[in-house]
Amino acid sequence: MADTQRSVSADQGALVSTIRNLWAYIWPADRPDLRRRVMLAIGALALAKVASTLVPFAYKGIVDTLDTSGPDAALILGLSIPLILVIAYGIGQIVDTGFQQLRDILFASVGQNAVRRLAHRTFKHMHRLSLRFHLARRTGGLSRVIERGTKGIETVVRFTMLNTAPTVVEFVIVGAIFAWLFGFSYLAVLVVMIGAYLVFTVQASNWRIAIRRDMNESDTDANAKAIDSLLNFETVKYFGNEELEARRFDGAMEGYERSATRIWTSLGLLNLGQGVIFWIGMVVLSLMSAWGVMNGDLTVGDFVLLNTFMMQIQRPLNQIGFVYREIRQSLADIETMFALLDQPPEIEDAPDARPLAISGPVLRFDDVHFHYDPDRPILRGVSFEVPAGKTIAVVGPSGAGKSTISRLIFRFYDAIEGRIEIDGQDVRSVTQQSLRAAVGMVPQDTVLFNDTIAYNIGYGRPDASREEIAEAARMAQIGGFIEMLPQGFDTQVGERGLKLSGGEKQRVAIARTILKAPPILILDEATSALDTHTEQEIQTALEAVSRGRTTLVIAHRLSTVVNADEIIVLKEGRVAERGTHVSLLADNGLYAQMWNRQREAAEATERLRAAQTDPDGYVIRQPAPQPGEH
Repeated sequence: MADTQRSVSADQGALVSTIRNLWAYIWPADRPDLRRRVMLAIGALALAKVASTLVPFAYKGIVDTLDTSGPDAALILGLSIPLILVIAYGIGQIVDTGFQQLRDILFASVGQNAVRRLAHRTFKHMHRLSLRFHLARRTGGLSRVIERGTKGIETVVRFTMLNTAPTVVEFVIVGAIFAWLFGFSYLAVLVVMIGAYLVFTVQASNWRIAIRRDMNESDTDANAKAIDSLLNFETVKYFGNEELEARRFDGAMEGYERSATRIWTSLGLLNLGQGVIFWIGMVVLSLMSAWGVMNGDLTVGDFVLLNTFMMQIQRPLNQIGFVYREIRQSLADIETMFALLDQPPEIEDAPDARPLAISGPVLRFDDVHFHYDPDRPILRGVSFEVPAGKTIAVVGPSGAGKSTISRLIFRFYDAIEGRIEIDGQDVRSVTQQSLRAAVGMVPQDTVLFNDTIAYNIGYGRPDASREEIAEAARMAQIGGFIEMLPQGFDTQVGERGLKLSGGEKQRVAIARTILKAPPILILDEATSALDTHTEQEIQTALEAVSRGRTTLVIAHRLSTVVNADEIIVLKEGRVAERGTHVSLLADNGLYAQMWNRQREAAEATERLRAAQTDPDGYVIRQPAPQPGEH
């Protein structure tokens, strides 16, 4: 219970904080048209409340004038007063409804503009955050933060501005009317009834929120099991485990069934409790007003007026539980979004950062130290230089720090010690935009956007023409393949480019980099995931791309770097060897050991493939090797 109280208190404080944060979007300084809409919406709200307040008085007048003792015989414009009051009653209802809808119409663009601007700000901020942040978070989780946060903004704005605030105003008006027309005893009963109603609703809603959380968790668990099973459809079939998967799913749904039953049961109890409190108050007030009519202190119309006001406030009272729950959940979602916006970027431009000036370019590492975790150094004083127009390769065992070098060049991270320079300019002193515009990357794992081939190649330079995109594809040796496709460059590549083979995706990545035309090129194990034949084809395209450019090749397969002007061999974050392919083999050191191991593995693979294929090209089965055979 203490945790619940703290949570409620925190939510109450969060509401004020969130509304304060949202105010800049609801009342935007650069949009006077939206400010006018806010003022007009408030005006429409006020007129709607005036109309809703006057309508019960028209109803009271109808009842009183229909009494045979009343002045029903009087005529105004040929109509009797009761008929005029009936018309006024109908007009009042129409005016009330009309101004309420006008309020919603006027405020719609204000609320949606707030949603769009805050979502846009959050999206841009996510791209400003560091790679370290994104590696530690799940992409799906981040997308849910935006989705829930934007929905939460709309909910809070709509419910607080268009529901909660008008309801409070209505309660105040009705309370003032009760005190004025009927006396403070009626007001006291009304206040006690509303107070008891609100306390019960908040307490019951807190209880139901815990049940709702359990139901959501069960629903998430069941959904995750279903999706996981369907994604692994073939594996399920391989092992004949359909029944096992059905039992796992049914077990998760059993938890959902229990929680869903409890949520509907609790809703029934909530509605029952609310109804009991409201109708007890209603009966007490009706008894008091009926007694007043019997004593001659009130008219029958006064009795109807009181009941009409009570029925009028019943609808917003019934919505309080729903509104409270929605606002509370939305506050949590919005606070998560604001917490994301408060997350500072790890890498930012220096206050005096200037655009990178390219003359060579010459890329230089000077005694660079780096670690992701202080207890695990990655680079320990690495120094090397990539001369203008030359190709330098960085090789080494897994974990030596090869890929970290490319991340430091792009300033996904900053060096802990030392300097990384391009034409004598520290990369930390230039703008990130100009730095990344000057560097092109062909990574090992090419991930494409779920769009057309043309879009993915054109991503290298979004303003490129279709002819320039086609020329880049031709230079990457994928133009012919694209032209053979039924839809050509308009072919959809699928999620993460899964409709293309590994070699085709890599050629698209090469074409994208060719279109960007960067003076500095990084090839980060660009062919390590490909078969030997495809690797040779891609390597030819890469050599054409890197010709005349300052190129840094980060490689696992040493066969791809034999023509490099210099090869840097890393071991445990330090430069262990450096030289050309021939000189490093002659030194018979770490590079030579790696070369021999990879050559032996490649020869063994070729022998195995040859042994499994007969002269006609058919694969034949070989007997299992006997103990001792190699």
